[in-house]
Amino acid sequence: MKILVVCQYFYPEQFKISDICFELVKLGHDVTVLTGLPNYPAGVVHKEYRWFKNRHENINGVQVIRSTLIARGKGKLRLALNYISFAVCASVRALFLQKDFDVILVWQLSPITMALPALLLNKLTGKPLLLYSQDLWPESVVAVGVNKEGIIYKMLLSFSKYVYHGVDKILISSKMFAKYFEEVIGINSSISYLPVYAESLFENIKSIGNESGTINLVFAGNIGEMQSVETIIKAANELKDLDNIKWHIVGDGSDKNNCERLAREYGLSNVIFYGQRPIEEMPEFYSIADAFLVTLKVNKEISYTLPNKVQSYMAAGKPVIGAIDGETRLVIEEADCGYCCKAEDYIALAELIKGFALNIEKHAALGDNARKYYKEHFDKQIFMNKLIEFLKDG
Repeated sequence: MKILVVCQYFYPEQFKISDICFELVKLGHDVTVLTGLPNYPAGVVHKEYRWFKNRHENINGVQVIRSTLIARGKGKLRLALNYISFAVCASVRALFLQKDFDVILVWQLSPITMALPALLLNKLTGKPLLLYSQDLWPESVVAVGVNKEGIIYKMLLSFSKYVYHGVDKILISSKMFAKYFEEVIGINSSISYLPVYAESLFENIKSIGNESGTINLVFAGNIGEMQSVETIIKAANELKDLDNIKWHIVGDGSDKNNCERLAREYGLSNVIFYGQRPIEEMPEFYSIADAFLVTLKVNKEISYTLPNKVQSYMAAGKPVIGAIDGETRLVIEEADCGYCCKAEDYIALAELIKGFALNIEKHAALGDNARKYYKEHFDKQIFMNKLIEFLKDG
């Protein structure tokens, strides 16, 4: 198949779609990606892509076409300009693409506007258009402060409905997304569940022996408002007198500075921020983890999300501890691979971690359960086989 993928983010930005495209090429498919200039999460375009450099690349056999955009920068205005600029510039760029592809796939993260070039090509060519939903729109902007009764939300809701109703098929990464599409968007057909997998490097994590009695807790991923990493910092403050618990925060994002400030105010010497690290370095952090942490803000619809990090955590065969509602909590409880409390409840999270630290004999069984559940439900081969079937069926 000749597949056109549309996504605002692509390698060297660290998103699952890059690995999926590389895998599709390995399986004999012709893949072209229409994407933006790498600037996530730092908000600054990588220097090798400035001044119109590297607008066409071949990366691991994938043809990559990059559209101009305004970098994310800092603040909500710049973020909005980033979203709009890609939608507009990539739509113009789409007009000049070769139209010999068989199918279009939108890997839809935030924002929903990244689907606009694909919708345009769908109208021009009549080629089938599939959208893989990783973030629910416009609910994602409600989680970061947009008023649900305001004009901005209503405009985004109308646009989101236009996009979702305009595609031929929607693939969802969480079972609970189906409820949102039915109740809010008004779609109850042409939806299929397809949970993502973890990169293979997370399936071969070797734990580092820990003779000091220290409990290492690792959070890895984006540090934005929606991820509520602040809940972890507050839980760490509740347990600041327990010297044997260390908190490792790996990642970057719009809320990282706030979390670092909060940790300084609390005087937390056991909380370590590492910043954004290449995916190749992540096994080092995964290997020291006695348990992984996952958090999200309190929000009914956002709780429908299953963050990709959960699959990576489970593939590594380690326990998962969350202050999170909805889909993720259901998965953790069904797998019997860790413990959960309500989203943003840092006191309850601290109690869970305190109990976890006192029951070391249970750690191995929880980790084994995590890996077993991953292999049965989130295996890469299962994902790729189903994705190719969906693409062929259009």
